[in-house]
Amino acid sequence: MSDTSPFEPVGHESVADAAIEQIESMIVDGILKEGRKLPSERELAEAMGISRPKLREALQVLETRGLINVRHGEGSFVASLTGNAMSPALLALYARHGSAFYDYLEYRREQEVFACRLAAMRATAPDKERLREILQKMITAWEEGDLETGKQADFDLHVAMVDASQNTTLIHMMASVYDLTRQGVFYNRDFLRTLDGAGKKLLDQHIEIVEAICSGDPKRAEDAARAHMDFVEESFRQTQAQKERETRAAKRRQLAT
Repeated sequence: MSDTSPFEPVGHESVADAAIEQIESMIVDGILKEGRKLPSERELAEAMGISRPKLREALQVLETRGLINVRHGEGSFVASLTGNAMSPALLALYARHGSAFYDYLEYRREQEVFACRLAAMRATAPDKERLREILQKMITAWEEGDLETGKQADFDLHVAMVDASQNTTLIHMMASVYDLTRQGVFYNRDFLRTLDGAGKKLLDQHIEIVEAICSGDPKRAEDAARAHMDFVEESFRQTQAQKERETRAAKRRQLAT
C-alpha cells in the first residue's frame, strides 16, 4: 500500500480486534461507504502491519456482523447498510405520481442546507481541496459541453458537500437519498439543463456554495444551498405548468375542429 493509505498499523495486544475496530470506525465515519471495495488482503495486511491470517479473522467477524460482504474471487466490499430508501414498488408508484417529486425536493433542500452550513463550519483542508477539484471538473465540463462528465461532477459535488459536514448520520442517510437521484427516479438533471440559461445558473450556484463553504461562512453557505434547491424546484414547477397549459390548449383545439 502507498503512504496515502487511510489504514494504519494496529497494536499487537489484540490484533484482530484492533483491525475490526479500525474498519468499523471508518464505516461509521463514512470513509468506507457501502459498496466500496476494500484493498486486497495483501495490501490491507501490509497497511495495518498484521498477518493475513489475522486479517482474515477480522474480516470474518465483520462479515458475520453484516458490515462487509466477502465475494470469493472478487474481494471484500462494504455491505449495504442503510438499505433501500423505498421498495421497487413504491419507487414505481412515486415515478407515476409527480406530486411526490416536490416532497423529495423539500426533504433534500432542508438536509442539504443543514449539511452546507455544517460544512462551512467543519470542512477540513482535504474536504475543501476535494470540493474545489470536483468544481473544476464541473466548470471544465460546462466549457467543453461535456454533459456526461458534468452530470457526474454535479452528483459528486453534492456528495462531497454532505461529507464535509462531518455528520455521520447525514452522510449515511443522504447516500440513500442520492441513490434515488442517481437512478433518475424523480427527475433527470439533463432535462433541467435544457431550460434556457439553467445550465449556467446551476454552475454559478454550485460555485457560490463551494466558495461559501471554503471561506468558512455558514450563513452564506446555507443561503446558497437554499437558493440552489429553490431554483431547481421553481424551474420544474414552471415547466410542469407550461406543459399543462399546452395540453389544455391542444384539447381545446381538437374540440374546435
